[in-house]
Amino acid sequence: MRYLALGDSYTIGESVQSAERWPLQLAVLVRAQGINLGEPQIIARTGWTTDELSHAIDQARPNGPFALVSLLIGVNNQYRQRPLDEYREQFVALLLRAVDLAGGEARRVLVLSIPDWGVTPFATGQDRAAIGSAIDNFNKVNFDETQRLGAHYVDITPESRQAVGDPALIARDGLHPSGKMYTDWAQLALPAACEALRKP
Repeated sequence: MRYLALGDSYTIGESVQSAERWPLQLAVLVRAQGINLGEPQIIARTGWTTDELSHAIDQARPNGPFALVSLLIGVNNQYRQRPLDEYREQFVALLLRAVDLAGGEARRVLVLSIPDWGVTPFATGQDRAAIGSAIDNFNKVNFDETQRLGAHYVDITPESRQAVGDPALIARDGLHPSGKMYTDWAQLALPAACEALRKP
């Protein structure tokens, strides 16, 4: 079965080895459950916002349907202080595209929440509480819209905030997750991915 992973730096795995990317780790975990899921096709790049991801999908023209499509996007909208209403509009458009790429089946789409970069060393000297609050606002949007369409939602934000007390969860660049944190995300996503793939 084919898997398409859409996103930004968190999906492409900035600052970690390719095998440590969470979509690749998820595929390994899914296969260990006896489900024949292939290596993910990834459309993601560090720094992408919702509109930039949409443009990249236009350029890549992925050939659906896919058995599983994951979507993790929005941190750069927040970082650039783009409007929340704009994020909602563009996220919904991306979510609808993800459903279309999953053969029109929302149950085959997996949305991950936006992690909180405010807990990382990169955010030193910035208002960490304000960053966390803004991330929560963006996540309320993607949660509400995911629920409305009937796709799966995986909340990885609390796990991302564990980095405050565990430097091993942060990559060497002081901003992005380490392979260890990506392992945690893959494990959190595993039940929903298996549910999506096992249904007829």
